[in-house]
Amino acid sequence: MISEANHLLIILHNPPVTDTLDRVPAIFLRKPDGTLLANGLDGGALKLRKLLSDYRTRWEECDKAYDSAETAEQLLRLLEALAPLNRSSTNLARALQAARDAAKTDKFLISMRDESEEISRAFDLLTSDAKLKLDYRIAKNSEAQAAQAQAMISAQHRLNVLAAITFPIMAVATVLGMNLRHGFENQSPAIFLLVLVIGVMIGLFVKRWVAK
Repeated sequence: MISEANHLLIILHNPPVTDTLDRVPAIFLRKPDGTLLANGLDGGALKLRKLLSDYRTRWEECDKAYDSAETAEQLLRLLEALAPLNRSSTNLARALQAARDAAKTDKFLISMRDESEEISRAFDLLTSDAKLKLDYRIAKNSEAQAAQAQAMISAQHRLNVLAAITFPIMAVATVLGMNLRHGFENQSPAIFLLVLVIGVMIGLFVKRWVAK
C-alpha cells in the first residue's frame, strides 16, 4: 500500500495457482473522494469483493481436499497448494490493514480488512491442521514399520533355532551316509503315505510357529 496526497495505491494479486510461479496483479486506487478504481477502471469495490471471494473459494476447495486426504502423498499435494495461498492471504490482510490505517473513516476498507483477516486466519489454521495430519500419518507408518521389523526379527530368530537343531543332524547323516534299515521296506505303500501326511502336518506346524 502506498499513500500520497490522500490517494491510496493498493497492489494485490489474485489467488496463486498451483504448479506456476506467475501471479496476476490486482491494482486498486482509492481517490480522495473515496472512489475505488481497479486496474484504472471503475467498479473497484466490486472487484475487491470478487478478489476476496476468490480467496475464500480457494480455501473451501482446500478444506474439502483436507477432509478427503487419507495418504501422505495427498497431504503433501495439499500443503504444496496451501503454502503460496497462506502467504498470499497473509500479505493481502497486511496490505488492507495498511490501507485501513491510512483511511481510518472508510467503512468499506474496514469491512474488507476484517474479511481478509478472517481468510488469512482460515488458511493459517488449515495449513497447521494439514501439517499435524501429515505428522500423524508419518508417525503411524513409522510405528507400523517398526512392528513389522520386530516381527521379522522374531521370525528370523525362530528360523535360526530350527537351523541350529537340524543342521548338526543333517551334517552327521551326510558325512556318515546313514541308511538305516527300519523294517518298512516291504510294508504297504499306505505307510509311505502316512509318513508323508505326518511330515506335511509337522511342516505346517513349524511354518505357523515361525510366522506367529
